[in-house]
Amino acid sequence: MKNRAISERDLDVIWHPCTQMKDHEFLPMIPIEKAHGVYLQDFDGKRYIDAISSWWVNLFGHTNEYINAKIKEQIDSLEHVILAGFTHEPIVKLSERLVKLTPKGLTRCFYADNGSSAVEVALKMSYHYHKNRGEERSVFLSLENSYHGETIGALSVGDVQLYKETYEPLLIRAIQTPVPKDQSAEAALEAAKALDKLLHVRYKEIAAFIVEPLVQGAGSMHMYHPRYLSEARRICDKYGVHLIADEILVGFGRTGTMFACEQADITPDFITLSKGLTGGYLPLSVVLTTDKIYQEFYCDYAQNRAFLHSHSYTGNALACAAANATLDIFENDNVIEENKKTIEYIAQKLEVFKTLLHVKEIRQTGMITAIELEGFKSEDRVGLKVYQYGLDKGVLLRPLGHIVYFMPPYIISKDEIDTMMDTAYEAISNLSQVH
Repeated sequence: MKNRAISERDLDVIWHPCTQMKDHEFLPMIPIEKAHGVYLQDFDGKRYIDAISSWWVNLFGHTNEYINAKIKEQIDSLEHVILAGFTHEPIVKLSERLVKLTPKGLTRCFYADNGSSAVEVALKMSYHYHKNRGEERSVFLSLENSYHGETIGALSVGDVQLYKETYEPLLIRAIQTPVPKDQSAEAALEAAKALDKLLHVRYKEIAAFIVEPLVQGAGSMHMYHPRYLSEARRICDKYGVHLIADEILVGFGRTGTMFACEQADITPDFITLSKGLTGGYLPLSVVLTTDKIYQEFYCDYAQNRAFLHSHSYTGNALACAAANATLDIFENDNVIEENKKTIEYIAQKLEVFKTLLHVKEIRQTGMITAIELEGFKSEDRVGLKVYQYGLDKGVLLRPLGHIVYFMPPYIISKDEIDTMMDTAYEAISNLSQVH
């Protein structure tokens, strides 16, 4: 009964994100009292496997003892300080580690406090770089079907039709180029030709090309071959256009390597990181860029070339402590290698989904798996039905429309994978029986 009481209080005062609030006239809100490992627990004692890492952020489980301890240790010495004119040891340590971990040549860290803000930083920094060099490049290029966040700049470079139609008068100038149609090298090369053709005509007005490397998250978990990234790097160099790698979703091991760009052996001009950066604990994001870009802003005060961007909570010490603890776990627990076993087990479990009537395609890149359904109308709301079935069975699945996906914390066990995927299988089977 406590679940219901808290839910009613919630609905009186809270407007939830990515939610049609009217749905909650029939769809129960789930209040969470506590969490541990891969499990969330509501106030009535029911547990749910967090199969989506609480919107793709959690890496090593909820209330991880090591991360908890490091945050508690930090809170007794410094919780936050202005990052203009001041600094602190956790952010220096974190920055040194990120420079060593990310692709070679990314040597400068600029912090914000969420993924969309990191994208805004990268876009502004790219535009301002060209401006400081006497060039007016106010157009940005992105992939079709892309998503980069929901602040105005980030929304502008995305390709979500509903958002574009709603907010079009507010958006900055952005154009799209075709995304590789599938995960083959041939599709990557075909899309790269289209990119080259577009930049050949319009490169003088384009500041940067922003991509989600290998996996387009909100874009139905569409996946493509690493060859496209290497071709994009070559083509951007050819035309003097910056390459922004938006690794907010795919960074920190999600694609099977620490960063997705590693699979193409490239260094972007900017890389944006958030979500898993703190292990899913606290808001923090960072843009890493090169000394070449940094130097274009380095000047005497009177020259007025400094980068203009700030956030009150930039470089928060508690968030940095969580991020350093997260990197400790990567270093100490051989995470990337251990994940390979989980990736293989999930791949084996996917075989049975191929027998289902309405499964159009199964995609997997590292720890990200997507099952695309077909044969349903939008008004069928199959994603909502899968979501509800999962909750009934104690699994948090939150499909993207007709895409059922898995992105669990890395610590998930084989038994928990079985429960997660068997529940999804049953939910999809039930849909097939109805249609």
